[in-house]
Amino acid sequence: MNKRQFLKTIGLSALSTPVFSKTFLTTLKDAQNISPEILAEDEKFWKQIRAEYKLNPAYINLENGYYCITPSPIHKAFLKNIEEVNLLGSYYMRKTRFADNEKVRKQLAEVAGCESDEIVVTRNATESLDSVISGYDWKPGDEAIMAEQDYGSMIQHFELMAERYGMKNRILSVPLHPKNDEEIVKMYETAITSKTRLLMVSHIINITGQILPIKKISDMAHSHGVDVLVDGAHAFAHFDYKISDLGCDYYGTSLHKWLSSPLGVGFLYVRKDKIKNLWPIFGESGLAQDDIRRLNHTGTPAVHTDISIMNSLEYLKKIGIKRKEARLKYIRNYWMERLKDVPNVVINTPFDTDRACGIGNVGLKNMKPTEMAEKLLSNHKIWTVGIEGQSVFGCRITPNIYTSIAELDAFVAAVEILAKA
Repeated sequence: MNKRQFLKTIGLSALSTPVFSKTFLTTLKDAQNISPEILAEDEKFWKQIRAEYKLNPAYINLENGYYCITPSPIHKAFLKNIEEVNLLGSYYMRKTRFADNEKVRKQLAEVAGCESDEIVVTRNATESLDSVISGYDWKPGDEAIMAEQDYGSMIQHFELMAERYGMKNRILSVPLHPKNDEEIVKMYETAITSKTRLLMVSHIINITGQILPIKKISDMAHSHGVDVLVDGAHAFAHFDYKISDLGCDYYGTSLHKWLSSPLGVGFLYVRKDKIKNLWPIFGESGLAQDDIRRLNHTGTPAVHTDISIMNSLEYLKKIGIKRKEARLKYIRNYWMERLKDVPNVVINTPFDTDRACGIGNVGLKNMKPTEMAEKLLSNHKIWTVGIEGQSVFGCRITPNIYTSIAELDAFVAAVEILAKA
């Protein structure tokens, strides 16, 4: 190998390019002039999308909310990324990864709708949001507001702050079927006092799928001098929005959910003027106070996973977020409409298309949610999760874009059987 070949070889980035099938690309090309709403009902189109996934034949997977499995082109690129990082070893870690990391941040920021210097890659939404909760210089008597339907890990972290610093938490309860946005905004506003510093709110409630009016909540909170932290764990790459349109101060999400990245990645957004006010969880003295990277000095990261975010973003762009949102809304509405009038069935998710997308929650009056989930799996080979608590009692149903109408018909039939038990 001559010198030129050597330098070319070691200079390669570890990032691999997804290989999409000709059928997949042709399917997308043929649909380019069809509206998302019409395409949402085209089973032939979505059958071709489904073909890009390797699915477990043992059960129907309606629990994508925990982790949306990675489509085959992205999974193969991820495995190649692992090989390339391993091949380049410490050379990649010292010479190339920082440039790749900036590419990831830039591409994420473009899709998320913020500046790249306001975003940093984390391991998940919990790490992102806890970095903000821990980052506050809490004083005894300070108050924070949240809802019982928020994710438990964040509520527990607020409780830890209360135990450590003497701050106080006001925990509200979001109605399952609000009359309008104003009812939600007023609920949060009524809890604000002169001591309130931070309001945490879910962009989409993970256990019911209800989407909250974040911009209106942010504007209201800011009028009282209160910062807004948004849990977007289930929102990013689920439906179409831009962080810049939400008006919030902080936003955290997981990318192994609806972006379908490999497990173990998320991101944290902090509005530029708020970065300097947060204490980092881990020591970092080499960066400026307004550099968001100082909030994420966690040591050596799983770089092969981080760079695979770009592969997942490429897949999302090919599918199209508007198409994805329309399909997810269509299939949620499909099964909810068929179950809403069945005796003993309780729907815990709003039917309004502006208040929900792909996630729904259904319960039975004659059966506990955990028992319902167990019977769906053991008797009908349908995998989901039972939710008992936080004023919600039912099974969370989270299909994905590969979910077929035939699978939803099987789910509806199974619930109808269980409702008669």
